[in-house]
Amino acid sequence: MHNEILFSETQRFKQWWLWLILLVVNSIFLLGVWQQVIGGQVFGDNPMGNNGLIIVTGLVLLLTALFAAFRLDTQIRAGGIYVRFFPFHLSYRHYSWDSLTKSYIRQYSAITEYGGWGLRLGYFGRGAAYNIAGDTGLQLEFTNHKKLLIGTNKPAELTEILTKLGQIKQ
Repeated sequence: MHNEILFSETQRFKQWWLWLILLVVNSIFLLGVWQQVIGGQVFGDNPMGNNGLIIVTGLVLLLTALFAAFRLDTQIRAGGIYVRFFPFHLSYRHYSWDSLTKSYIRQYSAITEYGGWGLRLGYFGRGAAYNIAGDTGLQLEFTNHKKLLIGTNKPAELTEILTKLGQIKQ
């Protein structure tokens, strides 16, 4: 019963504008490699060398693969909250109910409160945040006064589980 998963959510970056930007940037660099390295014609008004173009293209493709790998996994179990922001966290981080003074669902502004989405470190006393999209999250405050916000796209379901467990603490 202690390890039974009562709530589970997996989030990925699905914002169309992000993938459009990555698609355009990847296409430009792949076109450059095709035209200059394979076709033998210089790419652009001030072309870089073939090696540089291949390296930069590889880095852009690697960045795109990294965005595709990003995943926020959240689980609620009887023993606490388990969260992983892959690939930064290879295993789940466990937060026991005893370590929390507050746990509740709230709306937030990713840009103004945390400087954006992703794995955000604590700034200006707001604490850290793990978020992928949206404006709703599980706010945790710990006995050591640190804070963590975990983004969710399932606030009603999460609230229901926390209420059943008696873990809504404001």
